[in-house]
Amino acid sequence: MVMNLAFLVNMASLITDIKAQKRNRNRVNIYLDDNYAFSLDRMAAVWLTVGRQLSDAEIRSLLDKNEFETALNRAFHFLSYRARSQQEMQTYLNKKGYEPDLIERVITRLKEEKLVDDLDFAQNWVDNRQQFRPRSQSLMKLELRQKGIAESKIEQALELSDLDDVDLAMRAGRKLCGRYRLLDKAEFNRKLAGALQRRGFSYDVVRQCLPLLWEEKSETSGVD
Repeated sequence: MVMNLAFLVNMASLITDIKAQKRNRNRVNIYLDDNYAFSLDRMAAVWLTVGRQLSDAEIRSLLDKNEFETALNRAFHFLSYRARSQQEMQTYLNKKGYEPDLIERVITRLKEEKLVDDLDFAQNWVDNRQQFRPRSQSLMKLELRQKGIAESKIEQALELSDLDDVDLAMRAGRKLCGRYRLLDKAEFNRKLAGALQRRGFSYDVVRQCLPLLWEEKSETSGVD
């Protein structure tokens, strides 16, 4: 957003008009000395009135607070889709053009409000993967590293979840078995082994699980 900062050379400026924006009723345009100066969130401008004089210091404080609140609202919107790691939030705000010091202030606020918490993010990520798309611990570690989560927090999240790769592979295999239910044993093993390995499971883990998964499928379908 481009702002007209020419008015800042004056010792004090007079508010000559305050107009609601047509496209965003939650923001208002502030006119100083009959010239458009800047826009503010309506709540940030609630104490401003036509005829009030603003010093340079007050104007700069308003602009700083407005930029912070705008960045914070963008962060809230970004969080509305799903939880974010600190690195994801920093990358997002950086792409929006905010300066590093402002990004740090926003991140600090989000941490204070427990809206950005990398350990909590890691635990939720692991729990979600277990429930909906099981995969190996090594693959979950890789995913979390890519989200910028520190190794210590990744290890802590996995430890708290008390995971076992054989159990995870069995969960994943049960979810995958349906698509291979009509295959003979050799083809079932080949297809399922490939799918489990793509989920990050080792050859040894897959080898342990395949006969158990075939037995479960056979019992369910009545196939020998």
